[in-house]
Amino acid sequence: MKKALIASTALVLTAGVAAADVTISGYGRTGVIYYENDTGENETDVISRLRMNIDAATSTDQGVDFGARFRIQWDQNSDDAGKLNAGKLWVKSNGLTVEVGNTETAMDSSGLIYATELGSYDRSVGFSGVVGNFFAYDADPYGNSANDTSNRLGVFAKYEIAGATVMGSMIDPDQANDLPAGIDKEYSLAVDYTWNDVLELSAAYTQNGAGFEDNDIFFVGARYAVMPNARVGLNYIDTNDEDDSEYGAVGQTFALYGDYTLADGMTNIEAYVANNNRDSNETDNAFGIGVNYDLGGARLGASLQRDYSENVTADMGVRFEF
Repeated sequence: MKKALIASTALVLTAGVAAADVTISGYGRTGVIYYENDTGENETDVISRLRMNIDAATSTDQGVDFGARFRIQWDQNSDDAGKLNAGKLWVKSNGLTVEVGNTETAMDSSGLIYATELGSYDRSVGFSGVVGNFFAYDADPYGNSANDTSNRLGVFAKYEIAGATVMGSMIDPDQANDLPAGIDKEYSLAVDYTWNDVLELSAAYTQNGAGFEDNDIFFVGARYAVMPNARVGLNYIDTNDEDDSEYGAVGQTFALYGDYTLADGMTNIEAYVANNNRDSNETDNAFGIGVNYDLGGARLGASLQRDYSENVTADMGVRFEF
């Protein structure tokens, strides 16, 4: 009788495990970053990151998928290195995904907003560095940035159909208490469209970015594959005038960018030139060039860039994913 009970219990537990899918994924990167400055700080640092995503998912008999994610992330020189972040739950059915908790946001998920980034560190001081201030999936525990409390609530929805992806999100900085003056919920919408794997279009709008009232941000981008191994793109973002410094507005920015993969299929060269209209700029133009070499499961990368303060920055490193 005891053997039968043990066997049946093991069968039930095994069935539960078989129905669930738990995975660990992420990436590691390390290398050297040089950033010219006149502040007396070290210009060259060894910078590393280890990111681990813990995902669990299951499916119902009706074909509805449920899942959850935690992330552990360690960044060199970070006070929160290795801490578990806030989690998120999601449900997916018939092309619609809905997340609750520490969610993605529509602006941060738009397909081309980070397309100018270079090298193994995926940096772009000319565009990604001036996209303004808005919420995103938080890799750290809550409470580490402005308007980010332990009561933060995110809701994110994504619908995919026929090459198009429509996304919307809402972030309430503190759902348990009245928000202080000047702070409000962030709302964001984004649409991505891909045609024949040749043309990519992306647009996004955020209201009250990062919870700052009237911090409205607009983004639009397009990228075209002129050849199977070459692409060219144009991005524009409007973060309001620099005078709105209380929420990190940095003006308007254009970026022309592209990449080319050599005949070996492993070496990719990428570059951008950008223009920003802030009055405080030393120059209105920034640019960068980068290269990546695919090792198969890992890549070597490097970049050389100049920002709007006319400071030069460079990096070289390796990144692997698992």
